[in-house]
Amino acid sequence: MAKPLPSTDTFRFAIPPQRRNQGGFAYAWVLMMVLVMGIYLAELGDVWKTRIQRAKEEQLLQVGDEIRRAIKAYSEQDAGQGGGQYPKTLDDLVQDPRVPFARRFLRKPYKDPVTGEDWSYIGAPGGGFMGVFSKSSEKPLKQWGFTAQYASFADKPSYQEWKFAHWPGGGSRTR
Repeated sequence: MAKPLPSTDTFRFAIPPQRRNQGGFAYAWVLMMVLVMGIYLAELGDVWKTRIQRAKEEQLLQVGDEIRRAIKAYSEQDAGQGGGQYPKTLDDLVQDPRVPFARRFLRKPYKDPVTGEDWSYIGAPGGGFMGVFSKSSEKPLKQWGFTAQYASFADKPSYQEWKFAHWPGGGSRTR
């Protein structure tokens, strides 16, 4: 024959009094740990976002300078023979339309690394473009410490102010 189950009063008194008062402590501790982990993950997200933006800035400087050098080479290629033309699009820098054979100044028509879209062009005298700049109005993280060539990029309010151009008669200065 089975023994009858003890009443609930028996179980309540079976737990020592010092343990009965600690029932909410574990719950409070778990809530505090969730809060700490949430704050940590928010900080980690900010660090990750900053790291991605710095990488995009570095790529913007590299690609922008490569395009500037390609524009310079394109415009100076046939300058002695009445040339001095500027390209109409980035595709003209990938395959020069002025000659029937393959002449490349740029490996591919790069997109703006910050926006992932096409660049904005700086118009050139006589048509075409003499430089590019980003369409992004975000504030750059990098505000100082540029090389001498990019010294004018210091303290700019947006990436739109980072202009990569071959200025006519002014060499390859960046403004």
